[in-house]
Amino acid sequence: MGEDVGIYGGAFGVTNDLYEKLGTDRIRDTTISELGIMGAGVGAALTGMRPIVEIQFSDFLCQAMDQVVNQAAKLHFMVGGQASVPLVIRAPGGSGTGAAAQHSQSLEAWFAHVPGLKVVMPSDATDAASLLLAALEDPNPVLILEHKLLYKQSFEVPEVFPKALLGQGRIVREGTDLTIVATSIEVQRASEAAELLAADGISVEVIDPRTIKPLDLPLILASVSKTGRVLLVQEAVKFNGFMSEVAAGIAESPAFGDLQAPIRRLCGLDTPIPYSPQLERASVPQVADIVREATALVKEW
Repeated sequence: MGEDVGIYGGAFGVTNDLYEKLGTDRIRDTTISELGIMGAGVGAALTGMRPIVEIQFSDFLCQAMDQVVNQAAKLHFMVGGQASVPLVIRAPGGSGTGAAAQHSQSLEAWFAHVPGLKVVMPSDATDAASLLLAALEDPNPVLILEHKLLYKQSFEVPEVFPKALLGQGRIVREGTDLTIVATSIEVQRASEAAELLAADGISVEVIDPRTIKPLDLPLILASVSKTGRVLLVQEAVKFNGFMSEVAAGIAESPAFGDLQAPIRRLCGLDTPIPYSPQLERASVPQVADIVREATALVKEW
């Protein structure tokens, strides 16, 4: 259920023809009230259904924070496990579409901070499907943040989507000189940067956590111990961002002793996302930025 998910097929076409296939019993257009939509989702989940609530832009989760943070995330704990909230929340996030400051944010760190919520950030179509299926099997709330630019891309997908586990990351590309940990659209940019760096003789390992809560920290630590250098890339602003948690996890682990260079973060600027296309691109890490920072990490240390 969500705004325009029925006949219209969703603001970004994700629900497409589900309305025609499944009908109004299973596909529900809602009023423009994120608080109401999320409250209905929590209630449906408590009664044993497995609702998927789409919030048209992740920014609008601000309107539903009480239901997400104080209700969905806490009810299982507060009733001593006597009830579960198997709720899946899907929300488009990120910049790159010219949607300006109120429709382009990356707010994952807010939600990862809340006990009781799982937070998923797929970077391709296979993960989007596999992680959605995993989220639907989870007995408690899962928030899936889908980058808007990924909707416009085409991907090769398998006949059968592989089973994914929430909390299990993946090695996108293996390397020996530097580890890049990236999320969402930045995984693609990091992979593209790794190709360019390979031409310069720099071998990069790219890690996609896939879920930031729970986090597959052992996968990241093993890579850092192998390469001795790490660059943490996110679109969200640096201050109090998710990659700060990754940096702390590395610093608190034995992998810290294997580092040959300081931990480096490459993040969005501490500013609302501009409307201007040029300024919008300049406010979040692009491929050239990753190449520059990675090169400095390897060649200056």
